[in-house]
Amino acid sequence: MKKDVLGVQIDDLPLSEAVDAGFQLLDKPGFHYVVTPNPEFILEARKNEPFRQVLNHADLSLPDGIGVVYAAKILGKTLQGRTPGVDFAQGLMTRMAGAGKRLYLLGAKPGVAEKAAGELKSRYPGLVICGTHDGYFQEDAPVVDDIRASRADVVFVCLGAPKQEFWMAHNGPNTGAALAVGLGGCLDVFAGNVKRAPEAWQKAGLEWLYRLIREPSRLGRMAKLPIVLLDAAKARVTGR
Repeated sequence: MKKDVLGVQIDDLPLSEAVDAGFQLLDKPGFHYVVTPNPEFILEARKNEPFRQVLNHADLSLPDGIGVVYAAKILGKTLQGRTPGVDFAQGLMTRMAGAGKRLYLLGAKPGVAEKAAGELKSRYPGLVICGTHDGYFQEDAPVVDDIRASRADVVFVCLGAPKQEFWMAHNGPNTGAALAVGLGGCLDVFAGNVKRAPEAWQKAGLEWLYRLIREPSRLGRMAKLPIVLLDAAKARVTGR
């Protein structure tokens, strides 16, 4: 069931059900894509109609940021919880490994995707990493051709928002893949370059605070969380 959070449709699914739904898309005809909105996405979508349309046409839209969950609650549309993109990806890879599915990694700085591939092969025996490409490319066509030649079932597109969402919507059908997932900076996490918050922080919904403490330069991005909450409160009061 999708719920409208300030104009962005969000799937109200716990992590296990989201992974099930994502894996089932691999057996459905055509191309599909998954988006993982956080407060930055929602603010951008409010002023960028094409971006909002791309988000709302996704097959799955998962609440990556705790700010999305809080905003939904303020609006009286309680979500079952946060579904981080990295956790969704890990669950999906576990299912893919058991089925021998093929994964292509796209994004990050040169060398990061290759490093992530090595780590993921060790972590998920049976998962086929069929190709990688960094995010520093000027033309889409050669990348699309490489993905199609790799016979990937799934592409993790880690180009940052909104670029990755537009890339999936515009280029995904030509890759031959069944599914693409927009995952921002996840390749750095998979490569071991960026450490996630301890589990206790994650469960408390404070992963954003942990990252802010470790990376003070993210303050500008984190400041968007209270803006989204304020917008939600205004929408609740005005009914718009």
